Amino acid sequence: MPITTSGLSEQQAALLDFEKNWWSLDGSKESEIRDRFDISPTRYYQLLNALIDSPDALAYDPLLIKRMRRLREMRQKERTARRLGVSLH
Repeated sequence: MPITTSGLSEQQAALLDFEKNWWSLDGSKESEIRDRFDISPTRYYQLLNALIDSPDALAYDPLLIKRMRRLREMRQKERTARRLGVSLH
């Protein structure tokens, strides 16, 4: 797996680029994931979630990674609140 100058593999960089811009594509996100990366959407999200904590990913696209970290943290808080029966709003 070739490594880019950012320290990410080409696939990792492509995943981040896709996540940043998928909304501008014509097809559904799931079909684009299958077509571009030849992986299931589940695997895509597993790989993406692992990238969120990568210092190389943060250096590659700080705004995207920080946004994804905030969203993940918000979802984790919501799941915990639901499990405890507490409202966050």
